[in-house]
Amino acid sequence: MLENESSFVENVDVCVIGAGHAGCEAALACARLGLETVIFTVSVDSIALMPCNPNVGGSSKGHLVRELDALGGEMGKNIDKTFIQSKMLNVSKGPAVHSLRAQADKAEYSRAMRKVLENQEHLTIKQAEVCDLLWKEIESSGKAATKKVTGVKTFTGATYKCKTVILCTGTYLKARCLCGEAITYTGPNGLQAANHLTDSLISMGIEMQRFKTGTPARMDRRSIDFSKMEEQFGDERVVPFSFSTNPDDVQIEQVSCYLTYTNSKTHEIIKSNLDRSPIYAGIIEGTGPRYCPSIEDKVVKFADKERHQVFIEPEGLHTNEMYVAGMSSSLPEDVQLAMYRTVPGLENCKIVRNAYAIEYDCINPKQLYPTLGFKDIEGLYSGGQFNGSSGYEEAAAQGLVAGINAARFILGKEEITFDRSEAYIGVLIDDLVTKDNFEPYRMMTSRAEYRLLLRQDNADLRLMEKGYEAGLITKSQYDNIIRKKKQIEQEIARLKNIKIGAAKVNQDFLEKNGSATLKTGTTLAELLCRPELNYEILKELDVGRTALPKDVIEQVEIEIKYEGYIDRQLRQVEQFKKMEKKLIPDSLDYDDVLSLRLEARQKLKSFRPVSVGQASRISGVSPADISVLLVYLEQLKRKNYTNGD
Repeated sequence: MLENESSFVENVDVCVIGAGHAGCEAALACARLGLETVIFTVSVDSIALMPCNPNVGGSSKGHLVRELDALGGEMGKNIDKTFIQSKMLNVSKGPAVHSLRAQADKAEYSRAMRKVLENQEHLTIKQAEVCDLLWKEIESSGKAATKKVTGVKTFTGATYKCKTVILCTGTYLKARCLCGEAITYTGPNGLQAANHLTDSLISMGIEMQRFKTGTPARMDRRSIDFSKMEEQFGDERVVPFSFSTNPDDVQIEQVSCYLTYTNSKTHEIIKSNLDRSPIYAGIIEGTGPRYCPSIEDKVVKFADKERHQVFIEPEGLHTNEMYVAGMSSSLPEDVQLAMYRTVPGLENCKIVRNAYAIEYDCINPKQLYPTLGFKDIEGLYSGGQFNGSSGYEEAAAQGLVAGINAARFILGKEEITFDRSEAYIGVLIDDLVTKDNFEPYRMMTSRAEYRLLLRQDNADLRLMEKGYEAGLITKSQYDNIIRKKKQIEQEIARLKNIKIGAAKVNQDFLEKNGSATLKTGTTLAELLCRPELNYEILKELDVGRTALPKDVIEQVEIEIKYEGYIDRQLRQVEQFKKMEKKLIPDSLDYDDVLSLRLEARQKLKSFRPVSVGQASRISGVSPADISVLLVYLEQLKRKNYTNGD
């Protein structure tokens, strides 16, 4: 709504709407940068709530949490304090796809994050439903923005005037939960939905869409027969998420998870009751996530599969609730119970919370810049599932970026972006703002073209300098990372310069370790490239070696073993960055670029990319269209130079 007066008015710098994983990171970033920030939530008890799976990390998602931590975020630190099992995934594969995943104690995770927020200077928590954004018309001055956000108004009529607003509403806007024919108009876990803000956003010209996600049932541990399942243990030596966590502090006694499977009986019950599923009965309007399908979708779309994995995971140390991962559903309660009871170990299960699907309003993220600021509305930022993504980790990463850039906007500093070659966060945001997203977006390692460079083990080396620039990483942390980089470079150079000859002692060493003997001299670095040898084994040949930290040794080993592949990706990145540096003026009129195809012109006008690189990734824009655009931009540059602009 347009600005007006209210009986209660408070002035702050930043208003964050929503206190889920995105909202927490956004609010903490702004407050830590010295801005007076208020975070609104429909329930203070739902801060950092985990309404679905009880874990943080996983394939590619672990990369996001590590990157978030390297930039000064909180999620990695919080899960290190509250996990109950931890495991490094994909260890049998290359380092590019190694991903850390931790089971969380849900209640403790939320409680610990709330404590951080409550004790953060410059941050105020407010339980209230925001119903309206306040704004005013502005002159565009060459930019796309025609409106400027000036504050928010709550359901009780209170007004908070501010310089920026960050939308992190998650799955709460006009939410409804579906369990068969039963529909409840609430957010996750029966919490109050936010039913008023959507209309305000639409009145501002924001394009909304309707998405769906789902969650499985929670079982009473006492009703489960774990003897019929495969026990899943955590790692013997736990690796922390946060670079600031002392590894010795996370070596705890861990709880077990369990693996079981669906079968033909399970699938038959599901097939015979599809007409009672809201998904297949046409009751659900929203689009669901393709990469996290319900068990109904799995049975229908993968009809050739005889069984599907089901993981039984504890929700915490102080509850008997067990999460049934892999079997989210919106089938009626009676069908759910019959279906679950066909699974080995669940024959006598008792459901504590039914599975359900949830529909909610979110935005089309093409309306955002890569900074996560709205193109048409100055001072308005957005992060998390509200941007059409899924997952706690994706949400937290976006929240941090939105928070950093909202703060930098207020402070008059250049906003920070991440490209696809420097972070999974860059891939995530670029995919959201550049591609047509018709379903909740989920991060995967396959989405990252340069994933050998974007490993989770080197997130600190890649991004801590940017975190320091943003103001969320301390000088001490920054100095440590500079020191670490130097140690890695020096050790790699040293190993490349130490010659190893074909002396008998060396040949005997190689034979002993199952490695081919030498026909000519080599270097320690070349020996390290052999798959059967590693840095520790080569200690015997490396007389006088100086002891180095484990994380330095890890980087040295990876950099040497994969040097050829890394160099090739670095050359690819050089070409990529050339296109990213060719910026497109915000005021460019694509109707003036006469040789563009109609589809390309329509897509470019719709997405308004910030660079030629981003334009090249828009569906419907061909390489020929990019060539035309490059020629036009060069002509425009010469024209402006001639005119003295």
